[in-house]
Amino acid sequence: MCNVEARRKYVNVLINGTPVKLQLDTASDITVISEGLWRDVGQPPLMAATVKAKTASQNYLQLKGEFDASITIASRTQQATIRVARANLFLLGADVVEAFELGSIPMDQFCSNIDAVSTPESVWEKRFPTVFKGMGLCLKSRIKLEIKEGSHPVFRPKRPVAYAMLQTVDEELDRLEALKVITPVDYSDWAAPIVVVRKANGKIRICGDYSTGLNDILRPHEYPLPLPEDIFAKLARCQIFSKIDLSDAFLQVQIDEKFRPLLTINTHRGLYHYNRLPPGIKIAPAAFQQLIDTMLAGITGVCGYMDDLIIGGMSDKDHDNTLNLVLKRIEEFGFTLRPDKCVFKMCQIKYLGHVIDGRGIRPDPEKISAIQNLPAPTDIAGVRSFLGAINYYGKFVPMMRDLRFPLDNLLKNEKQFKWTTECEAAFKKFKEILSSELLLTHYDPTAEIIVSADASSVGIGATISHKFPDGSVKVIQHASRALTNAEFNYSQIDREGLALVYAVTKFHKMLYGRHFRLQTDHRPLLRIFGSKKGIPVYTATRLQRFALTMQLYDFSIEYVQSGHFGNADILSRLIRHHVKPEREYRRRTKYAIGFFAARGLSLYTRRLAA
Repeated sequence: MCNVEARRKYVNVLINGTPVKLQLDTASDITVISEGLWRDVGQPPLMAATVKAKTASQNYLQLKGEFDASITIASRTQQATIRVARANLFLLGADVVEAFELGSIPMDQFCSNIDAVSTPESVWEKRFPTVFKGMGLCLKSRIKLEIKEGSHPVFRPKRPVAYAMLQTVDEELDRLEALKVITPVDYSDWAAPIVVVRKANGKIRICGDYSTGLNDILRPHEYPLPLPEDIFAKLARCQIFSKIDLSDAFLQVQIDEKFRPLLTINTHRGLYHYNRLPPGIKIAPAAFQQLIDTMLAGITGVCGYMDDLIIGGMSDKDHDNTLNLVLKRIEEFGFTLRPDKCVFKMCQIKYLGHVIDGRGIRPDPEKISAIQNLPAPTDIAGVRSFLGAINYYGKFVPMMRDLRFPLDNLLKNEKQFKWTTECEAAFKKFKEILSSELLLTHYDPTAEIIVSADASSVGIGATISHKFPDGSVKVIQHASRALTNAEFNYSQIDREGLALVYAVTKFHKMLYGRHFRLQTDHRPLLRIFGSKKGIPVYTATRLQRFALTMQLYDFSIEYVQSGHFGNADILSRLIRHHVKPEREYRRRTKYAIGFFAARGLSLYTRRLAA
C-alpha cells in the first residue's frame, strides 16, 4: 500500500563468482533466491530441498531445490546452502548472517560499506596501481617468426567497411596506433585482411585474418601448453583461490622488428605493421605460454594457462603471499590486468572442465548435463536419432545388441509408437554410459581436437572430443540448447551455421589459439567457413556474420555424413524445451554474431539453398 523500497537494506555478494544484490532479512531462516537469479549465477545443479519453508501467512513456499555455493562478502568467502524458490525472492537470510558473523556489525554500516565486488580488488589495486591500469608492454622478450623454406609472400586485398562502422573502426585503429601496437606503412609484400568483432564488454577487437596465407607457411613454435593434471597437482590441498586475467594479453608482447612486415594488415585506410603479437597468428599461444611460464618460474601455488593465471593457497595468509609474489612478477615484466575479469579469494573455481575447491578436484557437472537432461524420444524420428548416437559410440559400448533390441523393435512398426518400460530402461542405461568415464575423457592440450555441431528443427547440439593415436575418439564435453523463437524461423543452412558458432564459442577456452577439426553434416558450409581466400561475396547476410566470428579460430572444416553424426545429432533433436541460451553463450556472442564488422556487405546478396 505504500512505498518502502527506500528503507530496505541490500548487501552486495558474490555467488560462485557472480555479483548479485540480496536483501538483508534476518527474519528469514534461509537464504533464498528466484529461479531467474539461479540461472544468472550459472544454474548450479540442484538437489532436493532439505527444508520446508512457510511464508508469514503460514502458506508453504514452493522450493525448486537447493545448491551449495561459494559466497563472498567483502574479503571473506564461505560455503553455504542457497534455496531456489519459484517466487521472486532475493533474500540474505539468518543462516548466512550467522556464518559470516555479521550480527555484531551495525546494520547501516554493514549494508552501506561492505561490497563483495570491489573490496578484494581495491586492496590489491592500491598495492600495485600500475598493474591494474591500461595496456602493458612486456620488456623481457620479443617474439621471432620463422617461415618455411620456399615460401612466397601472400598479399590479400582489403575488405570494405560498412558505412555505419567506419567511425568505430577508425577510432580503434587510431587507438592502436597511439599505443604503438600498429604502425602505418606505405608498402609491403605481405598483407592480410582484417576481422573486427565486438568483445563482451562492448568494445571492438581488430585482428589480422592470417588464415588467408601466413599461418600456412609459418613454422610452429614448439612449446607445450600445460597439461591439466600438472595444473591440478600444483593446486592440491589449496583452500582459497584467485583467478586473474591479463588485459589484451598477446598485444602486450613485442614482435622483433625484423619480422613485423610479415604481420601487415590491409585496411580501408591502408597498410599497417603489427608491432605486438596479434591474436589469430598460429604461433601466438605457444610463444605466449613460454613467456608466462618464464614469468611464474619459482613461485609455488600458481599456474598459468596462456592469459589466465590461477593462484591457490592453503590459508588466507598463504594465498595472499603467493598472490603478492605473482603481482610483483607481473609488474616487473610490464604486464597489466583486466580488473573486470579478475576474481579474488574464492573457495571454489571452475577450470578446464573441472571444479576445484578445498575438497579436491572433480569433473564439472556441466560436462554431462546435456546428456543427463535428454528426454526420451516421442516419435520414430527421435528413436532413429538416438540409435545414430548408439552406432557412433558402438565400439565402446559392451552388449550393444542387447542395449539396442527394445529400440530396434520400435522401428518395425512405424505406424504405432509405443514407448515401453524396456525402452525406458535401455534409454536410461545408455545415458549412464554416455556420462561415464568409458566415453568421457579429460581435456589434453597436446591431443588432437575435434568439434562436431549439428542443428535440427528444434535445437542445436555440439561436442568437443579428442582423437588419440590409436584412432579412438572420446568426448570431452557435450552441449546443447533449444532454438529461440527467432531462430525457429531460420533456414536450415542458417541453423547449421549457428550450430558451428555456438560450438566454438561454447568451447572457446579449449579452442582459442589451438588448431582443431570442425565437423558438419551440411556440405555448403565448407565453402563459406572453409575458404582461405575470404568469405564468398554472394553469401547470405546472416552467414557472413557467422563466418566473421569463425575467423577468430584456427580450424579445418570437414563434411561428415549424417548417418555418422550421431553424437551431435542426438543433442540437437532430444533436448529440453527451453529457449534461453546459456548465460556464458549470450555473453560471448551478444555482439559478435550481430555485428557487421569490417566486412562490407553487398546490398545485393542472395540466399544460399539449403
